[in-house]
Amino acid sequence: MTRTDVRGADPSTVRRAIEDREPLPGARRGYPPSLAGFSGGVDATLFRDVLGREPLFLERQPNWETSEADGPASRPETVDWAFEPAALEDPLLFPAGVTWSPDSDGEWSNRTQCWTLPTRSPDAAGAALERLQGTLAPALGIERDDGGPSGAAADSEDDIAVAFSGGIDSALVAAGYPEAPLYVVGFEGCHDVAAAREAADAMGRLGDLRVIELTHETLRSWVPRVVSATGRTNAMDVAIAIPLSIVAERAAADGYELLAVGQGADELFGGYAKVVDPADDHRVDAGTVRGAVRETIETLPDQLARDVPAIRAAGVDVVAPFLQDRVVDAALRLPGDLLVAGGTRKAALRRFAEETDDVPRSVWTAEKKALQYGTYVSRELDRLARQAGFKRRMDRHVDRYVESLVEDGR
Repeated sequence: MTRTDVRGADPSTVRRAIEDREPLPGARRGYPPSLAGFSGGVDATLFRDVLGREPLFLERQPNWETSEADGPASRPETVDWAFEPAALEDPLLFPAGVTWSPDSDGEWSNRTQCWTLPTRSPDAAGAALERLQGTLAPALGIERDDGGPSGAAADSEDDIAVAFSGGIDSALVAAGYPEAPLYVVGFEGCHDVAAAREAADAMGRLGDLRVIELTHETLRSWVPRVVSATGRTNAMDVAIAIPLSIVAERAAADGYELLAVGQGADELFGGYAKVVDPADDHRVDAGTVRGAVRETIETLPDQLARDVPAIRAAGVDVVAPFLQDRVVDAALRLPGDLLVAGGTRKAALRRFAEETDDVPRSVWTAEKKALQYGTYVSRELDRLARQAGFKRRMDRHVDRYVESLVEDGR
């Protein structure tokens, strides 16, 4: 591997991050910030940032007996790699935080966990909120009531569309782009479309809202496309990737080059139900809220390796304000009661929203369903699978239906 090709940062920034083992070097190329991470190859070294914000894939070799989480363990003489899984015949996801390079004999044996997610002690509540507000405001392009910093979102707004589902995350992203179109997708009567209409109306943005209504025919046709883009066939990943891809394609067709998304907010700020009472929840290993939130943050590399290719394959690039390094660092310093307060998740993020003029209370207090459920995509995939003869009593019945659609499309 001799090619120098880096996404998300200048090669000089990557070299410094590798030399200093700095996991959050603040890398970004221009405004608006893309994913703030980086991946690629430089100086005969492959790498992917600590949160895996820029995906990287290898062509799996026959002698590799390893899981994607562990990464390559053998010593091939050459390595084929790409930023999208569709560019490879048998893609293997490169692990986050890793550098991999040849030794003096040219064998690829130098695999190093160069970066790990930092461990931060929690700040006192007041200091934690101030730090978070000071990073979120410029990241989102939102001016605070106290006259604090605002971002430069409007400078590039003509190129940006917003994926909008009506929850606090997408509403905060939308607030930074007051002239951008807001796209929501879903089946008739679904939660996300209703929530998006209510939120857009409350924000005075109903005229910006563009609703993409799904049908069974559309759903069937998109399954092979997202499988090709992401390299995944399991029902959960497909049900998440389809809405993202459809919104991205519509935005691209309307002339937009960037899609702003709320990815990372749930993981960073305690948005999952399983973090509320982790000691009694089998879905997490940690016994504290902060520990459980850290576990969810560590799932981002796998999730982004699905979401980013799904969006890019549809013709636009990704803007993810919550994933900027300074925002991540501030989130890691939040005490538990600013992650979950009295059973309310994302407490600090709601406090931030409360202090802006851009997101009404009815929006930042609303509960939000996961994308695959709020759009009814998961429900309707299950319905189509059963109609095609893949009954629920069958093991992995929706996965098998997805696989059959891919096979039929070949």
